[in-house]
Amino acid sequence: MQYLLLVYGCDRPEPGDPQFVEALERVNAFHAECRKRGVVLAWNVLRTVDTASTVRVRDGCTLITDGPFAETYEQFGGYYLLDCDGVDEALELAALCPMAQHGSVEVRPIAEVPGMQPAANIERAAVAEGD
Repeated sequence: MQYLLLVYGCDRPEPGDPQFVEALERVNAFHAECRKRGVVLAWNVLRTVDTASTVRVRDGCTLITDGPFAETYEQFGGYYLLDCDGVDEALELAALCPMAQHGSVEVRPIAEVPGMQPAANIERAAVAEGD
């Protein structure tokens, strides 16, 4: 079953920061464990919240606001999409994720909606068909 691990509130050191290399090593070790288990489907780190925009459509009008939708202490910083044997493995990997030591990792199962094709498959199909 697929699970999304949503990483929140992890202030990460930037390149040049003395802690950057150590943090990168911990993250790369976590990636290696996920690859060894054959569960990682995708992952990405998001830019900081000051680069975000939020789009809302109300009564046919598009409203664009700088910043994230919610003002919270822990901002969404990245994700891992994993294909695990079950929730126990997903929770185990979330606990191994180094960002869980400084922030939090929310584990959410991916819903299977009858009749709805996953976006990744639609994009791959369009490319394969030459669209």
